[in-house]
Amino acid sequence: MTSHLNNKSALTYFIADLHLAQNRPDITACFLSFLKNEAPKAEKLYILGDLFEYWIGDDDDSPFILEIAQAIKALSIQNCSVYFIHGNRDFLLGKRFAKLSGMQLLPEVTLIDLYGKPVVIMHGDTLCTLDVGYQAFRKKSRSWWWQAIIKSLPLFVRRKIANNYRSQSASATAMKSQDIMDVTPSEVVRCLEQYQSQILIHGHTHRPAIHDIEANGQPAQRYVLGDWYEQGAWLRVTPETMELLDSPFELNNF
Repeated sequence: MTSHLNNKSALTYFIADLHLAQNRPDITACFLSFLKNEAPKAEKLYILGDLFEYWIGDDDDSPFILEIAQAIKALSIQNCSVYFIHGNRDFLLGKRFAKLSGMQLLPEVTLIDLYGKPVVIMHGDTLCTLDVGYQAFRKKSRSWWWQAIIKSLPLFVRRKIANNYRSQSASATAMKSQDIMDVTPSEVVRCLEQYQSQILIHGHTHRPAIHDIEANGQPAQRYVLGDWYEQGAWLRVTPETMELLDSPFELNNF
């Protein structure tokens, strides 16, 4: 189990599915406001994947990427530890960007000690086992040879590939049923029982909710983080409470 010593107020934030992109300055502005005004209150911030709409490699030197890295770094030096788990859009994000932004990379499924409770955290795409097509692509795209080929391409080619993938992904998603794109209940239970935990936190499905389930023969809970397409969204955790919260873009009153 990963254990982190408290060095600040007993407050932890979880976010996912921001899908930051240059063509969505509203999302970027909300995230930067969150990093500046809300996140510094916490001792830890966990980013559970899809921080970016796509990631073409750590050698992307665009001003936009640098701005995000500097903002996260500014938070990390304020005694707020920042942790990152890869999503299905930014799984190529590597150690170079993590160092630049002051983030610590975590395994795709991580068991943490959250104020005395063992909690499983992950992006959530591996829970959607009924989406056979996506799972096949996921397996291929995580292979060393596929990533080596992609990273060897010039930046402008990778950007074109990423944009094409976004269009294809949107079309494919529109053709899939809601059940296929949601988590498989049995996989959720299997995951919790594998790690002997009663709490799972994940993103990916863009369906923020708190689900009461059963695992290990006991009551359990699954916390689904919201996306940032129309508002900021996060899970706020203290030793006593776990709350899903959001803030409309036009307010940003953190």
